[in-house]
Amino acid sequence: MMDADEQPPESRRKSSFGRSMKAVFWSFFGVRKRRDYEDDAANLNPFHVILAALLGLAIFIGVLVLLVKIAVAQ
Repeated sequence: MMDADEQPPESRRKSSFGRSMKAVFWSFFGVRKRRDYEDDAANLNPFHVILAALLGLAIFIGVLVLLVKIAVAQ
């Protein structure tokens, strides 16, 4: 018998940093299915999401700086 807080094994997913990176990428891009969003909100580790967001932000800023340097050099 399961407790009220437990989910059946088939619906429980292990949260991973890769899944968090994927969720943050799609959030930056602005395209996300409602079902996927709700699944992420229920299953992702908030610490992983914060780390993924900071890493994504650093990559985004790095790409912008690189593009500006290329544009100014020409």
